[in-house]
Amino acid sequence: MGFGIWILLSCSCQSRTTHPQQVFRCNIVEGIATLDPAFAKSQAIIWAVHQLYSTLVEPDSQMVIRPSLATRWEESADHLTYTFYLRRDVYFHDNEAFPSGKGRRLTAQDVVYSFRRLMDPATASPGAWVFNGKVDPEKGFKALNDSVFQLTLLQPFHPILGILSMQYCSIVPREVVEKHGQDFRRHPCGTGPFLFHQWEEGQALILHRNPRYFEKDAQGRSLPYLDAVKMTFLDNKATEFLLFRQGQLDFMNDLDASFKDEVLTKTGQLKKKWAGKMVLAKSPYLNVEYLGFLLDSSKTAVQQSPTRLKKVRQAINYGFDRVKLMTYLRNSIGTPATAGFVPRGLPSFSAEKVKGYSYDPSLARQLLAEAGFPQGRGLPELRLLTIPMYADLANYIANQVQEIGVRIQVEVVQKSLLLEQTAKSAAGFFRGTWIADYPDAESYLAFFYGKNPAPPNYTRYANPAYDRLYEQALQETNDSLRYEMYQAMDRMIVEDAPVVPVFYDEAVHFLQPWVQGMQDNGLNILELRHVKINN
Repeated sequence: MGFGIWILLSCSCQSRTTHPQQVFRCNIVEGIATLDPAFAKSQAIIWAVHQLYSTLVEPDSQMVIRPSLATRWEESADHLTYTFYLRRDVYFHDNEAFPSGKGRRLTAQDVVYSFRRLMDPATASPGAWVFNGKVDPEKGFKALNDSVFQLTLLQPFHPILGILSMQYCSIVPREVVEKHGQDFRRHPCGTGPFLFHQWEEGQALILHRNPRYFEKDAQGRSLPYLDAVKMTFLDNKATEFLLFRQGQLDFMNDLDASFKDEVLTKTGQLKKKWAGKMVLAKSPYLNVEYLGFLLDSSKTAVQQSPTRLKKVRQAINYGFDRVKLMTYLRNSIGTPATAGFVPRGLPSFSAEKVKGYSYDPSLARQLLAEAGFPQGRGLPELRLLTIPMYADLANYIANQVQEIGVRIQVEVVQKSLLLEQTAKSAAGFFRGTWIADYPDAESYLAFFYGKNPAPPNYTRYANPAYDRLYEQALQETNDSLRYEMYQAMDRMIVEDAPVVPVFYDEAVHFLQPWVQGMQDNGLNILELRHVKINN
């Protein structure tokens, strides 16, 4: 079937009754540059790669790690060795690199190859960090036989199972990678629910159902139900919304800010006029939006900045109303960050055990006075770097804290410049986003570990007591004890205020009424295995 005919088939029919094929159509505004899981750095690439590949384990909707390619695993008494028992009914997609072009069975040797490839400097994967310093690339990965894989750590690291669920850790076949070399990005071959069909870069990606996919539903029927997936890459959210309204897209991720008031109430519900025309699905998203302070005392700019003083940082935290901000700027999408840096949606989250900052202007003024700046007298203007998308949020905070005596000049810069400035510790006060790489609070707490560079430790926060607790938590295998340590670390962050947590995000999806079975998750991964189109 030609590319043009296929697109015609999959997008021109707006009448669901005359369209027997199960084709799921979505748009990814960011676009994708690769389909190689070793480069699955952005959400857009992760969404595409997730359809094509599988991992040893994966998080369920509650962010608990469950089997996938591995049916079960065992952990050694010293917490260094993990033995994974693999399924024997998993086959790679058909590919010309295999004898007769037929996809062969996945083995433990494929797992060893995939993980070593990820760590190999020649691959230059941005995901190499997941194993660097944790595993010896030569000795750490072993195939005991075709269906038993063993991972040995250099030191205990409890979140390792979460790391193994990341798209970076997808299993790839050596033959296909070696056949295509760097062009493997355009010739993906995995064991996932969908097969690669065609990719017109910048235009559309077409995936077909994998008839040999190993998973079945509760009734014993093969997954996935869909015949095909079509992802387009229009970079305009307004055009995307128009196509969704015309029935040419089945799904839309988030909403352009200019449409929020048209579609959503201030409390984050679908307005009555859209009832029955679209379905709104919201779920916690492991993403915290924050303002950060650079605390590297070796920098002259930090030595001279009033934000080196804890009470000034605490005053800013108390100086604005997060609840009103969420209502008026975000149409209640997300939750005010009033319980520390670790967001809602993780098993260790507790608003009772970690009390964050609420709006308290009188306490903010008191803290400023105690820091030597009564009513803000003598306090120089602070410069806050942000990107265009969050300019309104930064200005809202700046306007509110002005009432307690803190003057903030908001400087809007491009994302690439902000990332560069924060990575080289050149931004004294900046807006940031921290999205979990895997479903464990450690992904957030590593942000403040003193021995970590920037990234992830953009604030250069260094607290020996925090570092000791962080190291202890990594080796703790009892979940409830480890969660207590996580909460104690988060309380230290609240007290020392290296950041201003603003809100915990929510994934917001819009679906056509005919889409059934979409499953949400805290990592906001596009999950299509159980989706059906009710024609």
